[in-house]
Amino acid sequence: MTDRLYYRDPYLREFDAVVTRVDRAGGRLVVALDRTCFYPTSGGQPFDVGTLGPYRIVDVVDEDDGSIGHVVGESAGTSPAPSPQTGERVHGVVDWPRRFDHMQQHTGQHVLSAAFDRLFKVRTVSFHLGAEASTIDLAREVTAKEIAAAEEEANGVVWQDRAVSIRFATAEEAASLPLRKEPVRGGTLRLIDVEDFDLSACGGTHVSRTGAIGAIVIGSSERFKGGSRIEFLCGGRAVKRFNALRDTVAASTKLLSTGLDELALSIERLQSELKQQKRTLAAAQTELAAFRAAELAATAELASGARVVVRAIDADAHGLKALASAVCARGGLAAVLVSTARPALAVVCRSADVAAMNAKDVLAALTAKFGGRGGGSPEIAQGGGLDGDLDAILAEARRLLGDSS
Repeated sequence: MTDRLYYRDPYLREFDAVVTRVDRAGGRLVVALDRTCFYPTSGGQPFDVGTLGPYRIVDVVDEDDGSIGHVVGESAGTSPAPSPQTGERVHGVVDWPRRFDHMQQHTGQHVLSAAFDRLFKVRTVSFHLGAEASTIDLAREVTAKEIAAAEEEANGVVWQDRAVSIRFATAEEAASLPLRKEPVRGGTLRLIDVEDFDLSACGGTHVSRTGAIGAIVIGSSERFKGGSRIEFLCGGRAVKRFNALRDTVAASTKLLSTGLDELALSIERLQSELKQQKRTLAAAQTELAAFRAAELAATAELASGARVVVRAIDADAHGLKALASAVCARGGLAAVLVSTARPALAVVCRSADVAAMNAKDVLAALTAKFGGRGGGSPEIAQGGGLDGDLDAILAEARRLLGDSS
């Protein structure tokens, strides 16, 4: 059994301990101690890192026997260090910036979950503390108005700088306490008490006052398994996200020569203009295709008695399809048009009176040989991702058209 020092004092950053066991599991060196400040992955919160003597801690795991396994990596020094030995006294140092970040996020989760519960009776089903942001999963879907209200309520508690205390209770004692959720284990429970706001059984690390959370910012929400998944950031993470948004907005307003209040309107206007330009371009490509189709049809080759057009064209997917359709609309023709860009796009088309050729089968044969994927109908098919020499692709297309004509 390992004495978990973080249970009583999550602000303790360094400690001395005695090695009680040294194992090798899966090629990893795992050290158990009689006492530790290192938090193991548990309850949605990731493990701590830091150093144990000359070694770096790369993982911390909760063992079945109640001990905590410290997975050590390479030596923190410039030269290899001897492996820890049972009975040896070692000094541990927790990576404090990472620990404090986790304390901010986890305490913020307690406050935010309590806000949803107190305001709307919505239970938190699960919690995950990620590397960039954290999430809570709520038992039902919540509206944007409810999310805003919970965020405001939670930040009010943060700015009131309420005490966050740790206390212990038996399962019997806990049964008479106003816990936000029913404990999942029995025995002596560790309770996190946010003054006059939340009381929850939890083994994680937390700040001692809500003011240390800094701020709780909800980044996004989405439907998830019949409820809502809420992404949130606290403290330093909230500042980091704000800085990223600030820089993005500043660059966008500069590029669009607009103010912050008009940014969304400017983007909407650009999108509208882009859609119109795409419609204009598509119309122009269709009109141009009619002229180019006559030129291509005039150069059609004979393949097993059929007239076929096999050409490399500098065009995108829409341009290739428009041109191939215009060629085959003239009657008595089959066409394979391949883009000059790599990996290549390809469009296979036939006139209605060339029933012997199946465009979908020809395209399938091309992608089978040169890679890529696509689909379509017997009259017209298109695909992309063909990776091969352009002349080889065109030669294979001529062969396929000749065999199917």
